[in-house]
Amino acid sequence: MRSFYLLTHVDLGFNPKNVLLTFFVPPHTTGGGTRIYASERGRVILHDVVERLKALPGVRSVAVEDTIVGYGPGRGLEASVPGSAHSEEAGLLGCDENFLKTLEMRLIRGRWLSEREVTNAQYVGAINQRLARDFFGDADPVGQQIRVKAFVGPVGPPQDAEFQVVGVVADVKNAGPQQPSMPMIFLPYTVRGGFVLLLKTTVDPASLGHAVQEQVWAVERDEIVGMARPLEDFLQRFTYSTPEFGLFIAVPLASISLLLVVIGVFSVMAYTVSLRTQEIGVRMALGAQRAEILRMLLRAGFMLLAVGIFVGVFASYGLTRFLASQIWGVSATDPWTFGAVVGLVVMTGLAACWLPARRAASVDPLVALRYE
Repeated sequence: MRSFYLLTHVDLGFNPKNVLLTFFVPPHTTGGGTRIYASERGRVILHDVVERLKALPGVRSVAVEDTIVGYGPGRGLEASVPGSAHSEEAGLLGCDENFLKTLEMRLIRGRWLSEREVTNAQYVGAINQRLARDFFGDADPVGQQIRVKAFVGPVGPPQDAEFQVVGVVADVKNAGPQQPSMPMIFLPYTVRGGFVLLLKTTVDPASLGHAVQEQVWAVERDEIVGMARPLEDFLQRFTYSTPEFGLFIAVPLASISLLLVVIGVFSVMAYTVSLRTQEIGVRMALGAQRAEILRMLLRAGFMLLAVGIFVGVFASYGLTRFLASQIWGVSATDPWTFGAVVGLVVMTGLAACWLPARRAASVDPLVALRYE
């Protein structure tokens, strides 16, 4: 449960709420794959579609990108700073001037891409915190150059390209919430081609799916809309559904097991105290006070609990290695989890001692002496 809670509360670096995700699958007749959207014709289609979508009721903003946020880009391109021998793999994400606002990403330093830079396909970019830290340390990266080896543009063979850094944004998860953010450069989508649209809405994004398709087909009838669904649903299906299913399977079984533990501890401790009812009568007949009787029984019960808990924790600690592959974000020997279970067992055991002891201490000593 703690693992799933931590997984669903990971800071993704963006806000997926009220965002509709849709992407295009270019017809085979156009050629060039998704790079067609970096061509003049493709950019006109995208521009007209975006303008129509902005006019839809309930749409606050529309952004263009060239991957599915949260699951891209992948590794593979080598980036470096001119004049430095240090280089590492980085991901390139093509987007427009509305991308930051639509996903509510956090700008740390400098500025975001401008509309003019996107329209003119200028070689500028914003970088994430990890890339800024790896390449520039504590220095200000704004205005510096990032060199990308074998960069693939819309036309021509791969060649080295340099991008001027205009800003730094907070790290964004690009391979699911479990994986650390990789170094990333956010470029104008026009230098490579963008085919994914993100709509920030003031209404349920799922209600706009059909309207989005109609607006796309009004611009280009042959355009294939690959999907139009809320970004949160996409994350739920491909990120959270598997661990959630595991949680729904494990929690009932674990709850039954814990309930059996509680019932077993309570029953054994209550029975142990009931066996001393005659002893309690003798002590009270000799002048023992009720409070002393309760302390004696609680002390004896706690010693039994301590021995049982020690054995149980030791055995559980040795078996946690079988759970290590099924949890994330929390240790298999998580002290909070162990502490909560130990606390529950201690309270159950002490209650099992206190209730029958209190009842026995309230009985007339003569009755207690005749107890069998």
